[in-house]
Amino acid sequence: MTNEYYIENDKKYIANTYKRQNVVLARGKGSTAYDVDGKKYIDFTSGIGVNSLGYCNENWVSAVCAQAQTMQHTSNIFYSVPDVLLAEKLCKATGYSKVFFANSGAEANEGAIKVARKYGTDNKGKDCVNIITLKNSFHGRTIASLEATGQDVFHKNFYPFTGGFRYVPINDTAALEKAFDNTVCAVMIELVQGEGGVVAADKDFVKFVYNFCKEKDILFIVDEVQTGVGRTGTLLTSRQFGVIPDITTLAKGLAGGLPIGAVLMNEKTGGVLGFSDHGSTFGGNPVSCAGAYAVLGELLDKGVLEDVSAKGDYFRKELMAIPAVEDISGLGMMIGITLNDKYKAADIAAKCAENGLLVLTAKTKIRFLPPLNITKEEIDEGLSIFKNVLG
Repeated sequence: MTNEYYIENDKKYIANTYKRQNVVLARGKGSTAYDVDGKKYIDFTSGIGVNSLGYCNENWVSAVCAQAQTMQHTSNIFYSVPDVLLAEKLCKATGYSKVFFANSGAEANEGAIKVARKYGTDNKGKDCVNIITLKNSFHGRTIASLEATGQDVFHKNFYPFTGGFRYVPINDTAALEKAFDNTVCAVMIELVQGEGGVVAADKDFVKFVYNFCKEKDILFIVDEVQTGVGRTGTLLTSRQFGVIPDITTLAKGLAGGLPIGAVLMNEKTGGVLGFSDHGSTFGGNPVSCAGAYAVLGELLDKGVLEDVSAKGDYFRKELMAIPAVEDISGLGMMIGITLNDKYKAADIAAKCAENGLLVLTAKTKIRFLPPLNITKEEIDEGLSIFKNVLG
């Protein structure tokens, strides 16, 4: 079968909710993928930050295959080995006391929202349910996480929402203070707004939010669905900002390509949810948890995490030498590229794919989210294609 066969039948049988590039990926190894016709691509997307170890990392494949051959699923009314082992490793590595496993970033954020609202009503009464989020943020596409998202473009066509969210500009402490009243139970932010254009929050603003929440006895929630699991050079990006949120949500890169989400909770929040308050049929799936355990092993025990910042610096140095590049944003290997007015990000992304390089866009920027273990040779090959596309 050819690329054209799959493209035509995708359009025929799959709901048309994605604006796809004309690429049908069939296999991959490391940071290199191949389409059905055998064309080679350097992948600077890692499935939007999901394939944290690239394609088919040997230790990850072994762990996933071994678990699939042992037990693929069990109900959460029973205990299972992989989710316990993962929970222990994740909590010890991050300093959190409890974790709830979900299936995606949106589900993890839904879980965090439920914890916040129950904390508010348990401690301050039935009206303490509102959550402050940031304009230009992105927290998911389920109804509550969609409403938490501070971008009108994602809201249209899906009203009415459930209510309970207020939006303030990033880095605006006065607006945050103004939005607060006794009905607010939490503030939820991204430390780097990925879908919002790879925009990092100021450290002073993050510290202010942390101290503000502590002073008002409301929860500080950080959505690390995209920034977490080593993407920016530390296991959790919050450590670079000098804060420990009450709740951190993870997903994307955690299981290296399998569906998973995680709600990390500290001593203050770990006991908020009780029996039957929350649940998930597939949350804590043994195969996904085995994959995530392998990812953490590679990052923490095999030294992959140690090289992320250096690779990110190398990307930035090479990119800033390109005349068409005006600015670089983001942290680590979460990279936003502003091109001069001559170029449109969507057009450049399409041309990159035509020439064997997979990249992303974020608003008007080109976005790179390469695998964390990408080799220098793959970086150089991809950057060479990028430079040639820009002329």
